[in-house]
Amino acid sequence: MTIRRLALAACLLVGFVAPAAAHPHVWVTARSELVYGADGRLSAVRHAWTFDDMFSSYATQGLDVNGDGKFTREELAPLAETNVTSLKEFKFFTFGKYRDKRVVFSEPTDYWLEQVDGLLILHFTLPVKDGAPDKGEAFKVEVYDPTYFVEFQFAKDESAAKLVSAPPGCAVELDRPKAPDATQSKKLSESFFSGLSPGSNFGAQFSNTLFVACK
Repeated sequence: MTIRRLALAACLLVGFVAPAAAHPHVWVTARSELVYGADGRLSAVRHAWTFDDMFSSYATQGLDVNGDGKFTREELAPLAETNVTSLKEFKFFTFGKYRDKRVVFSEPTDYWLEQVDGLLILHFTLPVKDGAPDKGEAFKVEVYDPTYFVEFQFAKDESAAKLVSAPPGCAVELDRPKAPDATQSKKLSESFFSGLSPGSNFGAQFSNTLFVACK
C-alpha cells in the first residue's frame, strides 16, 4: 500500500472522517545529509524520515511475522519497497537546484525501514544522476510534497541537515517553512485540492530548503 492509501485508511479506521478532509494527512520529521564525492561535487542526498504515530501504527499492522512484538528490517522490507516506489511519481519529494538548472536524481538505493519508539523511520539515498553543481558552487535542495498530502518538518536539533565529506569552507543552512495561518488552514479541504490543476505546485510554499554555499 502506498503512503497515500495507508494514510487515508488509517484516518477512516480511527473515525477521523471529518478532520481527514483537510490536508496534510501524514506528518514527517526529516533529517537529511548532503553527501559529496571525491571530486568535491554533490553525489547524493541521504534521507531519514520519521512518520507520525497514526501512520506508523496502521502501516505495520500484520507485519510482525514472528509475533515477537518487534519489527525487523526483513519484516518491514516489503513496505519499504512499496513506499519508496510510490514516491517516484513525486520525485521523492526532493528537488535540487542551482542557478536556473535542476539536479536530477537516480532512483533510491540503500532503502530500509526501522521502528523506533513505535514510529517508522524510512531511510534511503538518492544518488545524483545528472546536473551536479560544480565544486564550490552554491545550490539548494528542497524537501516538500507538491500536493501537501505529506507535511515535512525537519528535526529541531542542529544535525537535522548536514554535509558529508564536503570541501573545506562549505556549509549548509536550513530554512524552515512557515506554518499555514488560520485562513489558509480553513481552505485546505479535499475539494480545494481536487480543484487544483494537475501541474500545481501548491506545497512548494511549505518547502524545507537546504542552502549550501562555499567560501
